[in-house]
Parts: sequence; structure tokens; C-alpha cells
Amino acid sequence: MIIDDSKIDLFVSQKIIEKVNSNCKIKPFSSANAALDFLKKLEDESRQAMFIPDVIFLDINMPEMNGFEFLKEFSKLKNVGKKNIKIYMLSSSTNSQDIKKAKSSSNCVGFVNKPLTTASLDEIIVRYRPYLEEFDYQAEDVNLKRKVKLVG
Repeated sequence: MIIDDSKIDLFVSQKIIEKVNSNCKIKPFSSANAALDFLKKLEDESRQAMFIPDVIFLDINMPEMNGFEFLKEFSKLKNVGKKNIKIYMLSSSTNSQDIKKAKSSSNCVGFVNKPLTTASLDEIIVRYRPYLEEFDYQAEDVNLKRKVKLVG
């Protein structure tokens, strides 16, 4: 799931994810409210099979509801919140307070600078290799030649 009010950033992030994994299902949202409404619908057990994201890329600075407000509301979800969803702040913010706040949030596992790149996405995949091995992925499935440092 990608949540970003910039349609250009949504498009770029989606294309990067598709480049790394063409079989990946991506659910883009241009507002945090719309994404939260979608996740709230999944609280109903009968709808959970629809689409529960493994990873959410979340912009910080958005109108109506910013990324931190989304995290606060996300933490109130009962069923979806228990699904071990990895949330990354994906932002162009260079504000050290934003990075510190993202790191301190229990629902946020990292901070990724915009734009999302294949290198930063590879690093995220490598971090969760134990999860991926469950699905028979191999280390060579991920391009480890590129090195990138994630903040988080």
C-alpha cells in the first residue's frame, strides 16, 4: 500500500515496486483518510481476505491527515493492526524531528527518503528475509549489489 498525496510520487513508487516484483499487488491512495477508511473496512473478518498489505509506504506531509495522524488512527485498528504490517515513512522531509518522531513510533519500522528507489526497496526486502524465506525466496532474488542505508 502506498499513501501519498502526490500523484507523481504515487506513480513513481508504484513503478519501482513493480520493477522489483511484477507480481506484487499494489494499492495506492492519494489521501490518508481514504487509506484508513479502506483499512477500517477490513476490520470486518469477512472482508480481510480482500487485501491486507504487508508493507505500507506512508508520506508524512499530506493535507487533511498527515502521516503521524494516520499512524495514531492505525494503532486503533484491532484486526488489521495485528497483521504485522510494516509501515515505512516515505518522505522528502529533511526535518530531523520528523525522522526522530517516525523512529519513535511503535507502528513505524523505518524512514525512507523520497523517491523510493530499487536500492531502498531491495534493502527493505533484505531486512525481512526471514519472512520472505517462508515463501521460498532466495537471497539471490534480491539485487544486493546496490547498497543503500535506510534511516531506522
